[in-house]
Amino acid sequence: MARSIQSLERAAAVLRLLAGGERRLGLSDMASALGLAKGTTHGLIRTLQQEGFVEQDGNTGKYTLGAELLRLGNSYLDVHELRARALVWTDDLARSSGESVYLGVLHQQGVLIVHHVFRPDDSRQVLEVGAMQPLHSTALGKVLCAYDPVAHSEAFDEARGAFTDRTVTGAEQFESVLEATRARGWASDVEETWEGLASVAAPVHDRRRMPVGAVGITGAVERVCEEADTLRPRVVAAVRDCARAVSRDLGSGLSAPARA
Repeated sequence: MARSIQSLERAAAVLRLLAGGERRLGLSDMASALGLAKGTTHGLIRTLQQEGFVEQDGNTGKYTLGAELLRLGNSYLDVHELRARALVWTDDLARSSGESVYLGVLHQQGVLIVHHVFRPDDSRQVLEVGAMQPLHSTALGKVLCAYDPVAHSEAFDEARGAFTDRTVTGAEQFESVLEATRARGWASDVEETWEGLASVAAPVHDRRRMPVGAVGITGAVERVCEEADTLRPRVVAAVRDCARAVSRDLGSGLSAPARA
């Protein structure tokens, strides 16, 4: 069994201590409660303070939890709520489209899959929750880049490598793709990431009308597309309806279709 890292254990103990009880504690009180020397405790607090996880009151000198923890907590809650609100609608999308459905969010210069509904047939499939997809070549990634300024910046900072001969890697070409995505409200990926597969995705917005994720389907080119690179209108419509429904349930005010 791998050994734990003592400094991380102690830092976690500091945060738990500040999260309970009086919420505002002095250095001596914290050192006593943790059973650590003042110097050790001060070093832990100073590091956590530099990272924004702990703040010090200028008047009393006491410490409390910092804003960075709130930001991380809100990020977790946002993703958790997004997935919870999307469960019913993504199941409906999988049934109506006959394809696999993915829900993704921006994470570390990529798309993190936070929910995956299997294609409704008897084929063998692998759950991809927790998998990462590239921003520049996937439908989910293009949607995030088109609507989220942070994702847009991340995509231009990353190395946009070619996965197939269809992958768009040039900056000007990629910007044109994003402009088209914003104009029509959805993005596609026809063999740009995986040969033989095509995807369609649309943005999900929260109550502030901010983009919080993207939902889409992926399937064989011959099922998702008509001829050449033309997406089947019913597939595009189904994905957009699902995205609007999830957005509506998140409080965005966007209209959503009635469930069948």
